[in-house]
Order: sequence, then C-alpha cells, then structure tokens
Amino acid sequence: QVQLVETGGGLVQPGGSLQLSCAASGRTFSRFARGWFRQAPGKEREFVAALFRNNGRNYYSDSVKGRFTISADNAKNTMYLQMNGLKPEDTAVYYCATDPGLILSDLRRHTAYDYWGQGTQVTVSS
Repeated sequence: QVQLVETGGGLVQPGGSLQLSCAASGRTFSRFARGWFRQAPGKEREFVAALFRNNGRNYYSDSVKGRFTISADNAKNTMYLQMNGLKPEDTAVYYCATDPGLILSDLRRHTAYDYWGQGTQVTVSS
C-alpha cells in the first residue's frame, strides 16, 4: 500500500507560479512510475507530467511542456510539480498517482494507476 498526500494548491493570478508536493508513505515510490494528473469541472482527468522509475527522463503533456517541471526528492519520498506561467486553463484539481507495476507505455493513462492522492485545487484567475 502507498499513501499519497498533495499540498501546495491555491489561487494565483495568470502568469504566476505554484509548486505542488506529493508526499508518499508506506513504500519507497521512487522505484515506481509517478505521475501528476488534473481534472477540471466537467472534463476527463488528464495527464500532466510523470517520472518513470529512475530512468532519468521527465514526461510532459504538450499543454504544459516548457512551463511545468516535475522533480523528486527520493530521500524524502516526495515528488514535486513546479508550475510557472500559469494560465486560466490550468485551473483544475491536481492529483498525484503512482503504481508499482505500471509499464512505460501506460504512463499517460490515468486508469493505469492504482494509488492516488486526495487532490489539491489550483485556481488561476485575476
């Protein structure tokens, strides 16, 4: 079992920045696939960014590439999402997720992840 807790959401003006954190407990999730997803009202949950085990690569959706940065502190068993240049269309509940057995080809599929945090609201508005 893995428990995930996201923090860091809030209200920010367009062009602003936020950093989300996802703290894991129960297992060392640096060896697993780890992802950030988001869900806006009335929309399907969508992939934002991910790390695949410790292969050294970061994966992003086209909509956030160049603005968001995913990282991890394995010693703290924590993953981060640094969000810069925020836009109103980034408004959503952001979730972190992980799965011990997930394969690389499923990295962007939210249905492939078994463990989820409770979500944190990010609102971008003036």
